[in-house]
Amino acid sequence: MLRAIAVGIPIGLTFVDCFGYVAKVEGISMQPALNPENNGKSDFVFLNRWSSRSFHYSRGDMVSLISPKDPSQKIIKRIIALEGDLIRTIGYKTRYIRIPEGHCWVEGDHTGHSLDSNFFGPVAIGLITAKASQIVWPPRRWQWLESELPDERIPLNLRDVSGRSFDSSEVIDLVDIED
Repeated sequence: MLRAIAVGIPIGLTFVDCFGYVAKVEGISMQPALNPENNGKSDFVFLNRWSSRSFHYSRGDMVSLISPKDPSQKIIKRIIALEGDLIRTIGYKTRYIRIPEGHCWVEGDHTGHSLDSNFFGPVAIGLITAKASQIVWPPRRWQWLESELPDERIPLNLRDVSGRSFDSSEVIDLVDIED
């Protein structure tokens, strides 16, 4: 029995550290994607640490990160913008901001009910610990979490003149033209 525990604990810790773990999502900041009902019941999500090992994220990814305001707390938010993007903020100290290198902009889906980048500014990519990949509990809510970005939150540099989003494959790289 003692031998099984001595072997099991390191294997379990390695799995959690490398692959991921299940976490309870509390609060309303990610409604309606997570905890859509205000009945006191919480969603549990699988936080995939393997997918965050390369520090490569996409706009719309739902991620777990260490809170910049309270390092003892982990929060779940959606990535709205990546380094170099220009965004219009919602209540931040400046109306527009270009995301600095090595940072991203994260927001809760429930606008106005979330402590996010509109409160604490751009977040260092290194604070992200995992990508939320699926809801695992309750069973009636089992589903993969899609990387989606609301149209009104698309970074300004990815919009066309009329304000609509466009396919980034339409952008011509000037370096390619000169060659």
